[in-house]
Amino acid sequence: MELLKLLGILIVIIGFVLKMDSILIIMVAAVVTALVGGMDLVTFLETLGSSFVSNRSMCTFIIVLVVTGTLERNGLKQAAAALMKKFKGASAGMVVGIYGVFRLVFAAFNISFGGSAGFIRPIVMPMAEAAVEKEGYEINEDHLEQLKGMSAGMDNVAWFFGQVLFVGTSGMLLVQSTLADLGYEVELIDLASVQIPVAIMAVGCAIVYYYIKDKRLMKQYKKGA
Repeated sequence: MELLKLLGILIVIIGFVLKMDSILIIMVAAVVTALVGGMDLVTFLETLGSSFVSNRSMCTFIIVLVVTGTLERNGLKQAAAALMKKFKGASAGMVVGIYGVFRLVFAAFNISFGGSAGFIRPIVMPMAEAAVEKEGYEINEDHLEQLKGMSAGMDNVAWFFGQVLFVGTSGMLLVQSTLADLGYEVELIDLASVQIPVAIMAVGCAIVYYYIKDKRLMKQYKKGA
């Protein structure tokens, strides 16, 4: 009887070997495992629903990733690059800096729009590359990798300091509980107000650093010319 509970795993293996639809395989395996384990259909649906709700953030991330991939396949990167070419004075450092500001503002409301996979790769990077190429230079591999690191770094800084501005996040609750253990009772709104200047300074320093770094990287093309 115990071995029958592993029937779902066998269904998944056979399904993938036969290259059947992956979602169908998983659903069939889930239903079979529930029935073999003695779970009735109503309990199974309740468990499935509660699991979906408790992991909705992951589901949202997957949905955003799928939508972004579909848009990218249909010309999202080209549209972002074309938009960038309309702004004559913009540089790659400015693109990264503006992204950092938007990332910080949205993080303060606990809104994430994809991060590196969902926003930087299909939108920020094409715009940064276009900012270099519109100056008449062909971006080299080292500069491209540097821009990837700059964009990811800005994303991490803005999101790390920005999400703590939202009252009720896990980070904010952790700080509050730690201070409580040390004998300091503080309200979440007070912690957020203290964090505001810290977040602004952190993102501001990152913007200045990446802007200067981009200027230095651009000098290599002028020296080569």
